[in-house]
Amino acid sequence: MHQLDWSGIPGALPTLWTGVVVTCKITSCAVVVGIFWGTLIALMRLSGIRILAGFARGYVTVFRSSPLVMVLLWFFLIVPQVLQTVLGLSADVDVRLASALVAFSLFEAAYYSEIIRAGIQAIPRGQVNASFALGMSYGLAMRFVVLPQAFRAMVPLLLTQAIALFQDTSLVYVISLADFFRTAANIGERDGTTVEMVLLAGTGYFMICLIASSFAKGLQRKVAR
Repeated sequence: MHQLDWSGIPGALPTLWTGVVVTCKITSCAVVVGIFWGTLIALMRLSGIRILAGFARGYVTVFRSSPLVMVLLWFFLIVPQVLQTVLGLSADVDVRLASALVAFSLFEAAYYSEIIRAGIQAIPRGQVNASFALGMSYGLAMRFVVLPQAFRAMVPLLLTQAIALFQDTSLVYVISLADFFRTAANIGERDGTTVEMVLLAGTGYFMICLIASSFAKGLQRKVAR
């Protein structure tokens, strides 16, 4: 029976922290960009303009029908060439991190757009018509009347999606990016403590997701009042 050895954990904490930072960068970037771009996609789909609605529908269909691992590999092959050829960035740029940021942001935008679209459609049509009656354009009505109310109701769902995103960041192992999980696994392989490090990483993910889920449930109850 394998005897668990936790003695190497304290010394590994600084290295593990670098992995945590990478995971947090991917999660925060994908949430911010995903919500922003997802909102635009949702508005395009609801705009009634055929070209925009068709583009938004196709975008959502493509990303929601594609495995995240495959999307990560796509962008890992495409993004480095774009960064270095089109944008003229030096080879010192961490293309694996850049690829992950772009892939997760665009992928999550497809899911956020559907949440946001549902939230917008939940707002009574009468409020939109009243905005038009006051002389507001479609954009102003969405900005000042519809979206503020929709986002208030959507916060728990957006946070829940962010939790799922945080869990999915571990998939960056396919492009050899040293996030929290990959760093823990590497340390385990190096020191012969793979079981201990995987257990530690799993516990870390579990605790963070548990706390975030409890917070999301609290927000949901508060919004429902």
